[in-house]
Amino acid sequence: MRLLVELVLQYAYKLINIIKGLRFKMTDLEQQVFTQVRAIIGNEEQVIGRRGILIPLKKAIIADGDIRNVIDIVSSDPALSAHLLWRSSTANQISAQSTKNRSLKDALVRLGQVNIYRYAFTFYLKERLDELKEPYKKLVHGYWALTEAVATDAVDTLYQMNSFDISPDEVQTLALFSVFGDIIALTAFAYLNSEADKPYSLSVLKGILENQQQTLTMEAFESLGLDDELRDEFLIAHNLRQTHNVSSPGLVLRRTLAKRNLLLRPL
Repeated sequence: MRLLVELVLQYAYKLINIIKGLRFKMTDLEQQVFTQVRAIIGNEEQVIGRRGILIPLKKAIIADGDIRNVIDIVSSDPALSAHLLWRSSTANQISAQSTKNRSLKDALVRLGQVNIYRYAFTFYLKERLDELKEPYKKLVHGYWALTEAVATDAVDTLYQMNSFDISPDEVQTLALFSVFGDIIALTAFAYLNSEADKPYSLSVLKGILENQQQTLTMEAFESLGLDDELRDEFLIAHNLRQTHNVSSPGLVLRRTLAKRNLLLRPL
């Protein structure tokens, strides 16, 4: 009897895999667009745009030198400076141990250099997205609004856990990348269509995202030079990797993503 059950299960698994194979097989058109979208994602200059601040900022952080170098680079862009001050306060404002940042230096020292770069990256990415034409600008703004909502919920969840071992900024910066693959893929698709003689339908991109979202996301992380820790915590957050680290920001974010049905791999 036990052998019969095992044989039935094996047959069922084979059927499931066949169905999955049929479901996830892309059409020739989707494969063509997928290849072109990946090529654009691999061109960070085209996707992220202005790199004047990000390149020296990344070099300064990698060098792990004096925080004053980082402060000087950030200060050269008043808009970025104001943004980092705001981000610092939003992640820290409901903490019982929160203190008001009196200066940009206070904020940057508290944030830590990795979080500084992540915040700066999202700032310039958002600036780039504002340049997109319709209907892509409206669509990507919808994704961005979702990202901000997820970040707020994730930080709220952290404080409800009453955990002081996890940085709220690490949770917030991670959450800002929660639908990163979708945003980057849509951006690349917008650039592809802007140069095409006959624009592709959005339904083509929808099919690609349904089938290749994880691949596009991982390639975006690699191509755009984001830190490995962010990528690893993203995998944990989306239930694609497990961890025994109780201080993992990804585990905090996973709760929020599960509630919103946004996990790449459902629980």
